Amino acid sequence: MRTTWIQIGRWSLLAAIGGVLVAGVARAHARRRAKDEAQESGLFAGPATPRLVAQQFKFTEGPAVDKAGNVYFTDQPNNKIWKYDTQGKLSVFMDPAGRANGMYFDRQGNLIACADEKNQLWSISPGKKITVLVDLPPGHRLNGPNDVWVAPDGGIYFTDPFYKRDYWDHTAPEQPGQYVYYLAPGQHQPTVVETTLTKPNGIIGPRDGKTLYVADIDGDKTYRYRLGPNGALTNRQLFVNQGSDGMTLDERGNVYLTGKGVTIYSPDGERLAHLDVPEEWTGNICFGGKDRKTLFITASKGVYVVPMRVRGGQ
Repeated sequence: MRTTWIQIGRWSLLAAIGGVLVAGVARAHARRRAKDEAQESGLFAGPATPRLVAQQFKFTEGPAVDKAGNVYFTDQPNNKIWKYDTQGKLSVFMDPAGRANGMYFDRQGNLIACADEKNQLWSISPGKKITVLVDLPPGHRLNGPNDVWVAPDGGIYFTDPFYKRDYWDHTAPEQPGQYVYYLAPGQHQPTVVETTLTKPNGIIGPRDGKTLYVADIDGDKTYRYRLGPNGALTNRQLFVNQGSDGMTLDERGNVYLTGKGVTIYSPDGERLAHLDVPEEWTGNICFGGKDRKTLFITASKGVYVVPMRVRGGQ
C-alpha cells in the first residue's frame, strides 16, 4: 500500500492529540487521587483547596509563627519581611530585611532569620533590634543560609546551600561544601554537623527536641536524625524519597514537604495527602492562627491558607 506524506502527517497529528488526551487523563486521575487522599486523611477542616490571601510578591519564603499565632514571611527579592496577623491582616514588618530567607522564632520571641544579603544569621527582637549571630569573615563566608530551626534548648540548626544571588559580589562559594550547621547557645562560630548531602535545604524538628528532619533538595530525599550531645546529628535514616524546599510538622508528627505543591507524610513515611497549589513552586509552609490550625503556604508570588483539623507541631 502506498503511504503519502498527508497520511503520515495525519497519523502524527492523531498521535499528538492522543498524547495530549492521555496526559490530560493522567492529570485528572492524579487530581482525583489527591482529593481522595485528602478526604481520607482526616487532616482538613474543609475542602483541601488552598485559599489565596495575596499575590503581590516576587518570591515568598520563610514563614514562621510567633506565640500569638501571627505568621511572618519573607519576600526575598523585594527585601521585606511581612506579617500576616491572626485577624487576616497583612503588613510590612521590616524593610529592608537583609534579604531574609528561612526564619523561625526562638522561645524568647526573637525571629531568627537566614539573612543571606551578607550570608549572616540574624536574631530580630520584637522591637526590631537586629543582633548578628553568625558573620564569618571574607574568604570564609557561608554559602547562603537558607532555612533554620531552633531547638528547645536554644541551639540553632541551619542549612547552607549555594544559590547564586544577583546582589552578591562573589560568584563562587567560599565554603568547601554545602553543609548543615549547628550554633550552640551563646556562641558565634557554627559547627558543621552534616556534610554528605548534595544540597541541604528544608529543615524542621518537633517540639520535644529529639529528632531533626533535613531535606536534600537536589538528592530528592528527606532524612531523619536523632539529636545527640553538642548538637551532633546521629542515627541518620532515610525518611522519604522526596526532597523539599521548606517543611513543617503537625501535632501528630506528620511531615509536610513542599516543592510541587504540598505532600504530607505520616511519621512512618506513608503518603497521606497532596495539596495542589496553583503556582509553579511552593517554597515553604507553617501552621499559624490563634489555635495553630491554619496551614500557611508561601508559593512564589502568592501566599495561601488552608483550615485544618490538626494543630501545628512547633
